[in-house]
Amino acid sequence: MDRQHLVVLGINGHIGHHVARAFNDAGWQVTGFGRSNRRPIPGVAFVAGDADDVDALRAAIGDTDVVFNGLNLPYHQWDKGRLEAQTARVLAALGTAGKTLLFPGNIYNYAAGDRTVTPALSQRPQTPRGEIRKRVEARIAAAAARGEIRAIIVRAGDFFGPDSRGDWFDLVMLREAGKRRLALMGEPGVGHAWAYLPDLARAFEKLAWHRAEFGTFESFHFAGHYVTPDALGQAIVAAAPVPLKVSYFPRVLMSAMGLVSPMMREVAKMGYLWEHPMQLVDPRLDAILGPGFGSSLDVAVAATVAPFFGAARQAA
Repeated sequence: MDRQHLVVLGINGHIGHHVARAFNDAGWQVTGFGRSNRRPIPGVAFVAGDADDVDALRAAIGDTDVVFNGLNLPYHQWDKGRLEAQTARVLAALGTAGKTLLFPGNIYNYAAGDRTVTPALSQRPQTPRGEIRKRVEARIAAAAARGEIRAIIVRAGDFFGPDSRGDWFDLVMLREAGKRRLALMGEPGVGHAWAYLPDLARAFEKLAWHRAEFGTFESFHFAGHYVTPDALGQAIVAAAPVPLKVSYFPRVLMSAMGLVSPMMREVAKMGYLWEHPMQLVDPRLDAILGPGFGSSLDVAVAATVAPFFGAARQAA
C-alpha cells in the first residue's frame, strides 16, 4: 500500500515543524514548504518557495491530497486584509479537486464570557484580531461549502513544546531563566488553555486518517492542558535543575512595551484571555483520540523547559 502524502506549508513554524515530525513518525510521506530548510527533519523532503507566490504553492502541493497550512504572519501584520489574503492564496493553490486542508485555529474567535468553549458555541470575537481569525475560517468554510476543498480545523490554546521559540515560555516566563527567575502569566486561580505541540500535531495526524468519515468542513477543539498559572509554575519549578524565584509577570508592561513595539501593542489587546477562564471542550475529539492520549503536564513541561537550563544542568 502506498504511503499517504502530506505537504506542510510553513514547515519552519511552531506548529508546522511539529506536524511534519508527527506525520513522518506515523509513516506518512511528508514534504515541507518554506523559504529555506532551517530545521531539517530526517526523512522529510523539502521544497523552497515564497508563500506569496500562488504558483510556488501550487507546485509544492502538486497532486497531494492532504495539506497542512502552517503559514502565518508576524502578529502585528494580520490587519489590512493581509492574513486573509494569505489564506486566499493557499485556497487558490489547493484548487477545486477536493483536497483536504488541515488548519490550526485559536481561541480568539470567542469572548471573555465564553467559559466553556465547544465547537457548537457561537463565535463572537471581542477584538480586531479575533474578527480577522473568524473571517479567515469563514473563507475556508466557504470553499468547503462550494465543494472545492475539505477542511479540518483544530482549535487549541497557547503553544508550548521543545524547540519552540517565540511563545510565552521564552518571551516572558523563562526569559530570565539564566538568572533563575520564572515569571508566571495570567491571574492567580484562573485557568488557561495550553497546547503541547507534539500532542497537537499527533491529533492532526489522527484526524487526517479519519478524514473520509467527516463532512466537508469540520471544527474540533483540542483540550490540551487547562491549568492555572500556579499549577503550571509548579510543573516548571519541578522540571528545572536549579531553584527558581517565582513571581507574576506584570502585564501592564505589555502596554508600555507596545508604545515602541507594534507586536506587543497588539498582544496587550488580548489580555482578556489571561483574565477569564476559557476552557476548550470537545467530547467528540476526545473520543476519536481515545483514552490516555497526550502527554501529562509534567512530561510536557519537562521536555519544554530542558533547553532553557542546559548550561545550568551541566554546572550542577
